[in-house]
Amino acid sequence: MAQSDNPSEPFKKALAEATRVLANDPDMSISYSVDPPGMTNDSVRLPQVSRRMTASEVLLARGTADAYALRRRFHNEATHARYVPQGQMARDIYDALETARCEAVGARAMPGTAGNIDAKIAVEADRRGYAQIDEASGAPLAVAAGYLVRHLATGRDLPDAADNVMKLWREHIEHDAGETLQNLDDSLRDQTTFAKLARQIIEDLGYGDQLGDDPDNEEDSQDEASSSEDEQSPDTTPPDEDDPDQNEEASPEQSQDETQDAADAQVSMDDMADAENADETDMPDGDAPLEPPSAPKVSEADANYTVYATEYDEEIRAEDLAEPVELERLRAYLDQQLEPLKGAVSRLANKLQRRLQAKQSRSWEFDREEGILDAGRLARVVANPTTPLSFKVEKDMEFRDTVVTLLLDNSGSMRGRPISIAAICADVLARTLERCDVKVEILGFTTRAWKGGQSREAWLNAGRPQQPGRLNDLRHIIYKSADAPWRRTRPNLGLMMKEGLLKENIDGEALEWAHRRTVGRPEARKILMVISDGAPVDDSTLSVNPANYLEKHLRDVIAMVEKRRAVELIAIGIGHDVTRYYDRAVTITDVEQLAGAMTEQLAGLFDSDPRARARVVGMKSGGSLRRTG
Repeated sequence: MAQSDNPSEPFKKALAEATRVLANDPDMSISYSVDPPGMTNDSVRLPQVSRRMTASEVLLARGTADAYALRRRFHNEATHARYVPQGQMARDIYDALETARCEAVGARAMPGTAGNIDAKIAVEADRRGYAQIDEASGAPLAVAAGYLVRHLATGRDLPDAADNVMKLWREHIEHDAGETLQNLDDSLRDQTTFAKLARQIIEDLGYGDQLGDDPDNEEDSQDEASSSEDEQSPDTTPPDEDDPDQNEEASPEQSQDETQDAADAQVSMDDMADAENADETDMPDGDAPLEPPSAPKVSEADANYTVYATEYDEEIRAEDLAEPVELERLRAYLDQQLEPLKGAVSRLANKLQRRLQAKQSRSWEFDREEGILDAGRLARVVANPTTPLSFKVEKDMEFRDTVVTLLLDNSGSMRGRPISIAAICADVLARTLERCDVKVEILGFTTRAWKGGQSREAWLNAGRPQQPGRLNDLRHIIYKSADAPWRRTRPNLGLMMKEGLLKENIDGEALEWAHRRTVGRPEARKILMVISDGAPVDDSTLSVNPANYLEKHLRDVIAMVEKRRAVELIAIGIGHDVTRYYDRAVTITDVEQLAGAMTEQLAGLFDSDPRARARVVGMKSGGSLRRTG
């Protein structure tokens, strides 16, 4: 077998083996990907390491590997689930404290892991902009609590950006929960003891109402209830006092059998009565059918894709998520942030507009018997009055009967410059295409909460049924509908700058939603452009379903859209290879290339004959495309 010439391969293999040893799990599957890192029951996905093997890549991969290995080694999911709170904020704090515990235990036993995880924390904190936060209200309390516990347990200084978040909340946390934190050292090694301590910290911080019932007390009460039930006879017929066989010494199995027989007999009698009356009366609306009806199909692309709860999902207009004054302020902030880039984007948009208008100026049919008088041929009539007048008719241009839908990833990983540039590019392109009579719709997709929201709470209350399907609350945002003029919706795109808006991304359902909206439009030609920076990720869903659950659904939706061919689907990946999902796609390595990629893709589609359906093959470049027949 030929040896790989990739210099990073030996490092990846060594890191994978070290991770298995550290996790004490020799069967763990380890992969490297540009997608966000993650861990399931039997696999770990680590950050990609390129051929260059930069110091930052290596440190991030090591730190992520050590963090997951320590959690696998020192964390018990059943214990964690037993004490997990019900409310969102309480659960976030609980999860952050447990992560800090695992890393602290590992740092004490294996000091080498501490430095690697420090590097991981530094990268994540810088990426999330923690260094620029100057008020506690802008910093996540759960993250700060986890940082503080790790700092107290290991005695290590945190990276600067993480240290900034911890210091903003430290005085408040120690004031409210300082007495509880004094017991930290005694509880680190025992997850059950630490879980109880974490719940006490949550209560100290004022979120006790989100804890739910105490699992220890709940277990005791269940035992008492069981004992009470055993003492009382469940039979429908009272025992004969003279019969010595029907006394308190009857076996539990016998009682259960008799109860079941009585219940079965009652059901049979009810069924007979229903059968006799079936021809005379219809079943009332409120009665349940004998067999529950099959659940409505959630996805047209995959009948097996399920959703635990849809009642918490929302499709909402941007203007309903913020007051007009706030939207104007956020829009002004967006314009200020992107002032240096705005000129370049506008130049590209003007170039696209000139190409479209050039097509429009050439789209005339001459020498017609009716239409608009052709002034250019009047000289012939003057020279020879017998020459008939010449008319011209403007052709119906394909691009003028077109709708373009822009679907923007509003996930947390887009926070910062990527979402700002995506917003301004969408805004400028909408204005440009509107001048050319092309309708534009701008949509966004995210979730209402981190890690599950109300859907997860309902699932927990129902006893955690297996394979619940998608387990988070969707938020689909309409920034600009196709029929709304640009000037009226201009402030809406500022909403993407709103703190706390960007959360998880469930791409498959968002794409299916955008496709349904686009297909319903009256225009003859429909184009759907997706802009994303990663594969679908939702921690709540992936923690209780197969690791590829959301990714498989996305692939199924793409296959459905491309097979039906009612919509021309194109995609742009920001630092993420979307060419493995979409037939027509381009991957850009720098967010600064987004404007060029968007305009070039649209210009290429308008230049081509849509009926020919020329296939556009994405290349990993700054927006350039290769077209094959």
